[in-house]
Amino acid sequence: MYDVIILGAGPAGYVAAEHASAMGKTVLLVEQDRLGGVCLNRGCIPTKSFLHAAKLYNHARHGGVFGVVAPDALFDYGIMKTRTEAVQEQLRNGIAFMMKRGKVEVVQGVARIVGRNRVAVGGTDYAGTNILIATGSRPAVPPIPGLADNPAVVDSTALLQADTVADSLAVIGGGVIGVEFACFHALLGKSVTVLEMLPTLCGPVDRDVARAVQKKLEQLGASVHVGATVDRVDGGTVFFRDKKGIGQSVAAERILVAAGRKPNLEGFGLDALGLDVTARGITVNDRAETSVPGVYAAGDVTGRIQLAHFASRQATVAVHAMFGRDDICRDVAVPAVIYTDPEAAGIGLTEHAAKEAGIPVRTVKMPLAASGRFVAETDGEQGFIKAVLAEDGKVLGMHIVGSYASEMIAAAAIMIEYGLTAQDVEKVIFPHPTVAEIMREVMFL
Repeated sequence: MYDVIILGAGPAGYVAAEHASAMGKTVLLVEQDRLGGVCLNRGCIPTKSFLHAAKLYNHARHGGVFGVVAPDALFDYGIMKTRTEAVQEQLRNGIAFMMKRGKVEVVQGVARIVGRNRVAVGGTDYAGTNILIATGSRPAVPPIPGLADNPAVVDSTALLQADTVADSLAVIGGGVIGVEFACFHALLGKSVTVLEMLPTLCGPVDRDVARAVQKKLEQLGASVHVGATVDRVDGGTVFFRDKKGIGQSVAAERILVAAGRKPNLEGFGLDALGLDVTARGITVNDRAETSVPGVYAAGDVTGRIQLAHFASRQATVAVHAMFGRDDICRDVAVPAVIYTDPEAAGIGLTEHAAKEAGIPVRTVKMPLAASGRFVAETDGEQGFIKAVLAEDGKVLGMHIVGSYASEMIAAAAIMIEYGLTAQDVEKVIFPHPTVAEIMREVMFL
């Protein structure tokens, strides 16, 4: 009998397997596709590879101010895709090595739960003291007439697998996924239209961040419609009403449906356990425990926060809970990043959310142009940092738009997770010149 059987080898599953094996536990990891899950194979990693390539192309075309003159710069989508696939293969091999080093038994196939401690894979039954469900999520499809059986309509997976880049793209959904694909195509000079039903892009992010992302997309030539309602799709044409209720349409070679993701709850015998499950996912507490003792869930399948790094943390907490280590998974210090050009990142409380909740805060906003390195390495980029502070100076939120935002936000995560105040941050020595040192300076405006 294994100490733990894990269903799914994405950022929750393989991290849990590695962690449990490091604790000396016997582990069975079951994956029906490839190691790495959606993040590595159909999400985070390939999109970042493609976006980096597109940014290099765009920067080369506009590098004259830095003395880099490349007016005839070209991009080759085939090379972009080949390199992206090589990156994915390298990382999958890395995960496989970690599993082998930790003596994790990896079984490829479709798992089916057949009892509280039993899982069947390909006609073989396996027994485990604990079960961790980490089956992830898949793209959600909104009930819009004309999406089904339409060759022009794709989800994020199909778009990444395409052998060519579309000359025109309509994006239904202005969340992070939709915005990143829109940015990729716009950087390559393609025609892009983004349709988002909410008043701002990217859902719950800081309002200033959302406006900055929209402005940059529009500067790249994209057409962005917020407050838009999509009525139907006919072939390659999307019919929608803008925020004033005026009917419009846009034709595109490809139509990306990026309307969120839904948990994978079917096809592996979940009913056999009798867990508490809602439409959002499997219900878990802060220790990743389900309603059935010995059964845990982590990642997108729980519906809490659909981010790879949160999945990994939740999975680690699950392993700790299984084997008696005191730990909880908190939601207050989970960074989110939008890998557009420039990047945007945020964590914790936003100014708008604080006002709605009646929480007294002090918000401080500062241009990244106050950083010497930022000015030296960018040209006219309008980045900023915004800190949300409690009355006693405690850091409650941090929101950044600009180059290096994705790398800087981790420092804010430490501040919030450990309850640091502006006075605490003042004692931290940041290296100079870096853009990150502005995180200290913003505290004292």
